[in-house]
Amino acid sequence: MTAIQAMTVALMVEVQILTRKGRPPARERLVEWARAAWRHPSRDGEVVLRITDEAESRRLNHDYRGKDHPTNVLSFPFDPPPEVDQDHVGDLVVCAPLVAQEAREQGKSADAHWAHMIVHGMLHLQGHDHATDQQAMAMEALETDILGMLGLPPRYADDGKN
Repeated sequence: MTAIQAMTVALMVEVQILTRKGRPPARERLVEWARAAWRHPSRDGEVVLRITDEAESRRLNHDYRGKDHPTNVLSFPFDPPPEVDQDHVGDLVVCAPLVAQEAREQGKSADAHWAHMIVHGMLHLQGHDHATDQQAMAMEALETDILGMLGLPPRYADDGKN
């Protein structure tokens, strides 16, 4: 059992692939990346990972963020009331064609960019943010550590964007 597996056995991931546009990775890879980003090894968790197209991403981004364009990843954390015993952490929605386009534009492997998007979204589900410089630095450091554990290059080494 690897260190990543030992840390992540408590996360269940439901993968919904609604498009083949953008060539999403295999379900097993998506689950591996989500579990690698799970920071609560002693807590059970459940996440829905939905792979979608530009139309759904645009609609959700508009409805929930007021932005009328598709986006690479949307995170919908779920925080149940104290009286509800629920392991559901939240939902991630990833726009496959946009992630594929970004990987090409940034000169990255598709897997490296997909892994970063999943890790980034998972950290958002767990309360991390990048609204301030201090938050961004902490989140980027976590992402770099997780990607390194997966044997992938650090996300921020090449273009400085988040």
